[in-house]
Formats: sequence, structure tokens, C-alpha cells
Amino acid sequence: MARAATTTDAFNAIAEPRRRQILDLLAQGERPVGDLVVQLELAQPLVSKHLRVLREVGLVQVREVGRQRMYRIDGRPLRAVHAWLASYERLWEERFEQLDAVLEELKSAEPRAGESGDDPS
Repeated sequence: MARAATTTDAFNAIAEPRRRQILDLLAQGERPVGDLVVQLELAQPLVSKHLRVLREVGLVQVREVGRQRMYRIDGRPLRAVHAWLASYERLWEERFEQLDAVLEELKSAEPRAGESGDDPS
């Protein structure tokens, strides 16, 4: 089966760790590409390639300010990712509740301080 292009949707675009790093930086505010290059310690052409992919799926927007290109995040395409993860959130919460019940059971079974369980008489 052929691999899906990374530019088809937000799921594929964010599968790449460097793109997630770029989104993390842009979540803090709009930045020029040069700032992203410095922060990521990557070559400018590589950062630009990742930004192009993110732009094609709508995760970032760009505007020109003089000679600079300023990038900002657009979270709307992440709604599909969030909706998909929401079903797993219910599963995680159920598992955490089960874990809490087990931990409470273990706590109540522990001997208390000063209670050894052995009868000295």
C-alpha cells in the first residue's frame, strides 16, 4: 500500500516531529522563519519545507512584513485530530478510574504504622 502524502491532512502533517516542534513554537505567537531556524537549530531550507507542508494543510498562515515572512498557527485543522482523540480520552479516563480503585484497595490492605499483624503474646 502506498504511503499517503504528508500534505493530505493535519494527521499526516503532524506525524513528523519537527513539524510538531514548529507548531509548538508558533503556539507561543507569530514568528519569522529566521526565528524558527534559530530555535530549531535547523537549516533554513528544511524549516521552509516543513512550513510549506503545514501551510498546505492549513495549519499555519503566512503574511509578509517588508522582506520578512511571518508565520502563525491556525488551529482549525486540528479540530479533526482533537475529535478523534476525544474517543480515546474516555478510554483513558476509565482506565485511570480503574487504577484509582486498585490503588485504594492496596492502600486499605496495607498494615498501619504500629500494626505488624504479629501477636506478641
